[in-house]
Amino acid sequence: MASAIDSSVLSGINAGLPSQQASRANQGVGDLGDSFMTLLVTQLQNQDPLNPMQNAEMTSQLAQINTVSGIEDLNATLEGINSQIDAGQALQAASLVGQGVLVPGDRLLASVTEGGDAVTTPFGVELDQPADSLRVTISDGAGQVVSQYQTDPVKAGVSSFQWDGQLASGKTAGQGAYRVKIEALVDDKIVPSQTLNYAQVGGVIPQEQGGALLDLGAVYGQVGLSAIKQIL
Repeated sequence: MASAIDSSVLSGINAGLPSQQASRANQGVGDLGDSFMTLLVTQLQNQDPLNPMQNAEMTSQLAQINTVSGIEDLNATLEGINSQIDAGQALQAASLVGQGVLVPGDRLLASVTEGGDAVTTPFGVELDQPADSLRVTISDGAGQVVSQYQTDPVKAGVSSFQWDGQLASGKTAGQGAYRVKIEALVDDKIVPSQTLNYAQVGGVIPQEQGGALLDLGAVYGQVGLSAIKQIL
């Protein structure tokens, strides 16, 4: 059964976030304010008695302290939010290890059981709009079409399918890799669609700049969470 990536994990991250970053940020804001005040006092002590600083000018400089402090507070808050998001993405990615997923691609694998039945990996499609049907064309490694059929109406979004492994000749597909081509039809016209293929998440690779990549093996490489269209 397909399931959506659980975004509720972020709430658990928020509850357990350490306060060290906030403490360091507050200390930085305090140091900045102290330095600003020291400069202002020095300026007052060394001002020209015949041309002293006006009240409006002093008020303006004091207002700058609040403005800069506010910006520092905002930056500290954004840094904390980014850290929480990165931690949440890492946990989401870790929960996918060992799972089958649909990602952009057109590769389909087939194997044969001891009883002679074909077993194929799922494939899918992502549609921006509902389609009257899908025209599915499957080709072998040499590029020869071995099967073609049309589906029933398909709703917008992501849908998954399974090829029965039966060739146009009536024989069962042999073990190996195949290519699947999907054409979405509306009023007998082809509309945009994205073909998806099956992959298994083998591991998680943390990134220095934050977040994580999913390792889908040598064939599919590494992808971000946004590439996962459906969890199977």
